Amino acid sequence: MNEVLSQNEIDNLLSAITTGEPETEHDTGGGGGGGLLGEDTFSAGGDSFADTVPKATVKMYDFKRPDKFSKDQIRTLQMMHETYARLSTTALSGQLRSVVSVHVASVDQLTYEEFTRSIPNPTTLSIINMDPLKGSAIMEFDPSITFAIIDRLFGGEGESLKQNRELTDIELSVIEGIIVRLLGNLRESWSNVIDLRPRLGNIETNIQFAQIVPPNDMVVLITLETKVGDVEGMTNFCIPYITIESIISKLSAQYWYSSIRKGSTSENLDLIKTQLDEVELSVSAELGAIKLSMVDILNLKKGDVINLARKFNSDIMLKIENQAKYTCRPGQVGSHLAVQIIDSLDTNEEENTDEMNNEEDENE
Repeated sequence: MNEVLSQNEIDNLLSAITTGEPETEHDTGGGGGGGLLGEDTFSAGGDSFADTVPKATVKMYDFKRPDKFSKDQIRTLQMMHETYARLSTTALSGQLRSVVSVHVASVDQLTYEEFTRSIPNPTTLSIINMDPLKGSAIMEFDPSITFAIIDRLFGGEGESLKQNRELTDIELSVIEGIIVRLLGNLRESWSNVIDLRPRLGNIETNIQFAQIVPPNDMVVLITLETKVGDVEGMTNFCIPYITIESIISKLSAQYWYSSIRKGSTSENLDLIKTQLDEVELSVSAELGAIKLSMVDILNLKKGDVINLARKFNSDIMLKIENQAKYTCRPGQVGSHLAVQIIDSLDTNEEENTDEMNNEEDENE
């Protein structure tokens, strides 16, 4: 039996065509004229027909601002600079003798022009050479943080200036020392990805003199919330995409965690040995020891001889940082006094301990 639309259904259908939102209604009863397609009829009050058709997912894409970094790479950069924030908190707290807090607020990708428009003028702009990577990066300190650090180093309570101004030559020299110390923390936080050797190029106060890339080039901006005492501000670290393009494949969580699990490598050992080569230690050779009363010490005068109760050809003790490490014999090299190391104390620890105890008993 052919089903015929009622006048009300025709009016609803024409209305839906005019508005572009056709709708259907499920008819559960048998009366009222039936439906066009058996059970479903077009209705202004029912479920929308458009809702039953899957909509295509549309993602906006701006060709003037293409995405260069994936979410995984952004997350890796955030983890790296969370390490940098912890190291900087410790370093600044110790140097300023004040409560300092640094933590990552956000990691975003934007154009260099957008970054330049977001910072005040004047401000503290440090141009960082990202060796061995090509190109440079910029570390920007909020003026309130800059002047709070300077005031603290000059003996103040760490207060910021009410009116922003450019830094004097003396203030630039002071803040340069702080930045150089922070770059050491930056190197350590990047160590799992690359052996970064950041160097401070120069410090500018006007962003117009710090055009390291074209305005439309993409950069990643790491924003650090910094608090020195009661003064709060932002520290921005801007890295152009072209600077880290060569290691972009390493900026992944998988590479990050695999680098951490490697533990001690030959490269790390060489770095540790290089750093240990620069450590200075005090070395002393102890010819002997004897106990004297305070009266005898007060009566000592030039030319007196103290008997150490030790044979002239017996071994003496070589100490490093006041810790006994080797047995040695006294001698002479050219016109200089010297000692010759005979053995490590570890192999003869018991014998040396007994000998020293016996000598102390004889002296008593």
